Amino acid sequence: MQAKQIVARVEELARPLCAEAGVSLWDVEFEKEGGQYMLTVTVDHPEGVHIDQCEQVSRALDPMLDAGEFDSLPSYTLCVSSAGLSRRLKRPEHFAAFIGHTVEIGFYKPVDGAKQAEGTLAAYDGGRVTLDVGGKQTVYEPKDIAAVRLAVEIG
Repeated sequence: MQAKQIVARVEELARPLCAEAGVSLWDVEFEKEGGQYMLTVTVDHPEGVHIDQCEQVSRALDPMLDAGEFDSLPSYTLCVSSAGLSRRLKRPEHFAAFIGHTVEIGFYKPVDGAKQAEGTLAAYDGGRVTLDVGGKQTVYEPKDIAAVRLAVEIG
């Protein structure tokens, strides 16, 4: 199974388990970190996620991942966690939910001399991210964007 297939199948399995735990599925990633593979299931709730909810999803999902269809996977660690305050926005629905919020964009290489930009998320269209900084809107292309995260606003 390829990483995309693993992610799609785990999303399919995890979505109803998340609903039972009272959270929504935010994201699933299967990546190699250092020398080890990590299967990360990220969950969310408007009022915050409790560790008991993460544990409930993990305990329900773990035996499903022991099924024969996953036998070809390399050894991995399962992690179920909250999306957190500085959550990464990856899917169109993530961007739609946070229009008007402050975000940070990290670039692969400097854009206009900077490795990142911060501003109000004004729009998202097919991977293009529009930031409003002091009334000036700038559109960033998907090929330049390494990651977009919610900015943590203190105060």
